[in-house]
Amino acid sequence: MKHHRRHSGFTLIEVTVALLILGPTLGSAIYMIHQYADERLHLSNKVFASQAAWNSLLENHRHTEGWVTSSERGGKPRKGSEEQHGRDWQWQITIKPALGKDFYRYQADVVSPDTGRTVSSLALYIVED
Repeated sequence: MKHHRRHSGFTLIEVTVALLILGPTLGSAIYMIHQYADERLHLSNKVFASQAAWNSLLENHRHTEGWVTSSERGGKPRKGSEEQHGRDWQWQITIKPALGKDFYRYQADVVSPDTGRTVSSLALYIVED
């Protein structure tokens, strides 16, 4: 009576094929995770820069409307910095006349402290009396 031994396990060809399929799949998954992390950081910076721009525009609007205390009445700030999420964002406001009498366009540009490039730009139209 002959007993046949069954070998358990995979052949070298099966392992090679599995690695050929698994290699690019894992590579693309790692690449996608890296892209997601980069995009998340970029969007986070845009949100904080936009918040700094919005705050500077609101501060200028307060001055325009006269909603400031007597100690704050120096003049409208045109440049400055604001801390958002542990970073100092540099902002600058440009004021240009728009269509109509006493109608002005206030544009706040926020620059990244790391790259020096504009990250966010918001505009607000204000009627000044």
